[in-house]
Amino acid sequence: MMEFPVNTDDLISAICSWGSDHGINNPDKQTIKLMEEVGELANEVSRSHYDTPEIRDALGDIGVVLIILADILGYDFIDQCLLPAYNVIKDRTGHTEGGSFIKDGEDS
Repeated sequence: MMEFPVNTDDLISAICSWGSDHGINNPDKQTIKLMEEVGELANEVSRSHYDTPEIRDALGDIGVVLIILADILGYDFIDQCLLPAYNVIKDRTGHTEGGSFIKDGEDS
């Protein structure tokens, strides 16, 4: 079992190994699993259940599924997926309405 604090790279590597060890290698099925987990999250949020074990579980499961899916497709989740996404948004301008960010140039 991993000790805390956990190094992010080690955790991602452990998740990828777990997926591989368990024969999770089908991107279509992993994408369906992702939608199931997002549905569980949506169920909790739609009922305003923000501080529950179920919402934390759904968020964690979504992260695990995304990491495994990226690995199946041959991507490094941090370097090739998360970091480029952050680099796109980090300097984005806009405003927030009702808790949602609206990019400049988009209608609200």
